[in-house]
Amino acid sequence: MSTVMTDRIEKKILLRAPRARVWRAITDAGEFGRWFGVKFDRPFASGAVMRGVLVGTAVDPEVATAQRAHADIPFEITIDRIEPERLFSFRWHPFAVERGVDYSTEPTTLIEFVLEEVAGGVMLTVSESGFDRIPLERRAKAFTANEQGWAIMVTLIEKYLAQAAPL
Repeated sequence: MSTVMTDRIEKKILLRAPRARVWRAITDAGEFGRWFGVKFDRPFASGAVMRGVLVGTAVDPEVATAQRAHADIPFEITIDRIEPERLFSFRWHPFAVERGVDYSTEPTTLIEFVLEEVAGGVMLTVSESGFDRIPLERRAKAFTANEQGWAIMVTLIEKYLAQAAPL
């Protein structure tokens, strides 16, 4: 019998880059924005509420075009924890893309980026949890959209690290 997980999405990817380089790509607001496709106006800091603008990823033109369809929708995250070269996490309202809808009273989900040194590189685990608290009328759609979205995002990180010159 298989168990269907409805509260948590988890994606893993082996990144062939030094841990410090992967960490910077995830936690530097400018670098994060280049692969994720959002522009922030200041650095990430624990507890900070970050408001951004969707601009489209710099590493995949097809994904960038799809992202730009949501360019006028507010993008907001709250930085949860920053544990250097190990864990970066933030909260957001999942799949909050419907124009004119106020999601601010809904619970948020928690996104975690966990880095682990392994043979051949860094294992990045990206998880999003808390879907069981999302209102029932949008829970399944948000889960499905983000399940697909995180599959794309981990490949964008990999492409970004392969394309970007080390800083």
